[in-house]
Amino acid sequence: MVGTVTQTQTKPLAELAKELKLDFFLVSFTDLLGGTRAKLVPAAKINAVESDGAFFAPFACYLGLGPDANDIAAIPDPNSLIVLPWQPNVAWVASDVYLNSELFPAAPRVIFKQVLQQCQSLGYSYKTGVEAEFMLLQATGNGYQVADVLDVAARPCYDQLNLMRQFDFISTIVGYLEQLGWEPYQCDHEDANGQFEINWTYNDALITADRHVFFKYMVKTLAEKQGLTATFMPKPFSHLTGNGAHVHMSLWQESANVFYEASDAMGLSPLAYEFLGGVLSHARGLAALCSPTINSYRRLGATMTSSGSTWSPRYVSYGGNNRTHMIRVPEGGRFECRLVDGSVNLYLAQAGLLAAGMDGVKHQLNPGQPIAENMFVRGTEFPDLPTLPTSLLEALRCLDQDELLMKTLGEGAKTYLDFKYQEWDSHNAEVTRWELENYVNC
Repeated sequence: MVGTVTQTQTKPLAELAKELKLDFFLVSFTDLLGGTRAKLVPAAKINAVESDGAFFAPFACYLGLGPDANDIAAIPDPNSLIVLPWQPNVAWVASDVYLNSELFPAAPRVIFKQVLQQCQSLGYSYKTGVEAEFMLLQATGNGYQVADVLDVAARPCYDQLNLMRQFDFISTIVGYLEQLGWEPYQCDHEDANGQFEINWTYNDALITADRHVFFKYMVKTLAEKQGLTATFMPKPFSHLTGNGAHVHMSLWQESANVFYEASDAMGLSPLAYEFLGGVLSHARGLAALCSPTINSYRRLGATMTSSGSTWSPRYVSYGGNNRTHMIRVPEGGRFECRLVDGSVNLYLAQAGLLAAGMDGVKHQLNPGQPIAENMFVRGTEFPDLPTLPTSLLEALRCLDQDELLMKTLGEGAKTYLDFKYQEWDSHNAEVTRWELENYVNC
């Protein structure tokens, strides 16, 4: 049996090890910068880890703790268990971080679960799906290039030949997703050379976040087995479209999608519009969570690519099935946030999106009228429309000024900002090739 344990799974991991013939567990957690940390635990020792946790030196784990702090414990969540399809004697489990026997409030998965509990206390469940775009690259002596040397078309989106040349790689991933029960439903060559997207069915938002972490690990691992590099980097090449991780979202009460209303022109309920209004009102602060790296701002508001479109938003705006907005409403009952990119820590981004949306519901925020225009071409005709940050520094300052989002991050807020300001300072200290080429004769 290869698959994901259901959300109601209550069997001890040791019992699952016997049923699934597991020899090891990869006990994993995600740090504040989106990195995955793990220990490989023999199945014979998993009882103690499930009870007390796998221990990590906290200073090495980007959670804001120093070398003087007690070890943190990663306690695995059996509901997240995924057997590695390419290594079926090993199972991956997402974990919650504890310090001194208490949940560590600055750990991303813990932060997100706290926001989910607030949402659930109001009678709602939050469901999401993610479009995880990635590129297949080949390392060279001068950096990286698109792995497929024949993939050179100026407008390669949906190109059949380019897609099918990577059939073995793509079909292997799809087959694994089917084994895991994720219900993949389509895959395609995206708008950049060497870029692909594989879609699987939406689910409860915590499951989506856990699966996104595992999906990135799986894609990178399988690419390495072929001597390639799979990257989710927002903007690997200045002339090509970047990697998004667009999040589709809706609120539910049991089996009812409370974002849906058939009588509305866009198929959205009053609650959905209020939620959307909340997301828009916190958009500039959300940028620091949804587009969290220096490179993210090469993608957002980018200059035109070789395909003729950037596919990334510049304005805090929404519309119907219109990919030039930050928020797209592709059909009734859900909307898509296009602010999110491939470098995202989806626990933190979804925590921010949900908190912002619920704030909109609480205060009955009105998102205004949708805009039925190509914002890449006509955006300047809306001078009162806020723009998204153009740098990580600007986004961090917006986050710092957003009381709701800072409260949502809690004890992780200051640490996150500290790490990200260090990233900005490190970037600023580097002299780039562009600077040398343009200023060496000053």
